[in-house]
Amino acid sequence: MNDPVLSRAMTFVLFLLALVTAIVAFAYPFIIASRDASSGVLAFGETPILSILLISLCLAALLAELQGQATGAKLVASLGIMVAATSTLRFIEVGIPGPGGFSPIFAPIILGGYVFGSRFGFLLGAMTMFVSAIITGGVGPWLPYQMFTAGWVGLTAGWLPHLPNRKAELLLLAVFAFAWGFLYGGVMNLSTWPLLAGDPRMSYVAGAGPLAVLRSYATFYLATSLVWDLAAAVGNVVLLIVLGIPTINALLRFRNRMSFQVKP
Repeated sequence: MNDPVLSRAMTFVLFLLALVTAIVAFAYPFIIASRDASSGVLAFGETPILSILLISLCLAALLAELQGQATGAKLVASLGIMVAATSTLRFIEVGIPGPGGFSPIFAPIILGGYVFGSRFGFLLGAMTMFVSAIITGGVGPWLPYQMFTAGWVGLTAGWLPHLPNRKAELLLLAVFAFAWGFLYGGVMNLSTWPLLAGDPRMSYVAGAGPLAVLRSYATFYLATSLVWDLAAAVGNVVLLIVLGIPTINALLRFRNRMSFQVKP
């Protein structure tokens, strides 16, 4: 297959399948909790299947990128280098834990998605979580949810506009990283919150209206996750302010060197 249009179409379909899989995965705990709260623990029984499916979709997307043009191979090589580097940061994080929910891996995921694009960012986030989980022994029922959510961090970073002023660009990235510090924890909570029993004001109640569910989740988040995620948000901002511009410059030079145009 040497048609770049067909290759891009295949990649789009693969990412669409990954998105649908993610929506089903995050909705599944709510379905289980609504059906039978006592069987909620079984919601994690299918997580190996989710992990295998997501990894297969990522590998298929990489194969699609490799087809048809040399830039695809260079893009995959760049992805491999960044996944290795970012996974090493998580290994260091396990050895020397940061405050609260802070992790140094999200700044490079954001910057990689911002410079190389949304598809690259999704693969960088998802594969970083997978590789680092193997390195650190962090494989568990939470892994596919981490892969999906980290992939969305890189995906949405690729949607940000590229501003001509570097200070404004850095400010935009800092605000984006600060917001994702809270969003990552908020989204990850959805994989377990419906299955947790406790204070009815903070628990998921099957059959409750949307406003009641949102109110209960907001109470749960404020009581259990806000301070933890605040550390993650502040840490993301600090890393981007300190390393953002030099890293963007280095990634842009690397991207420009590996890109080319074929003239007839």
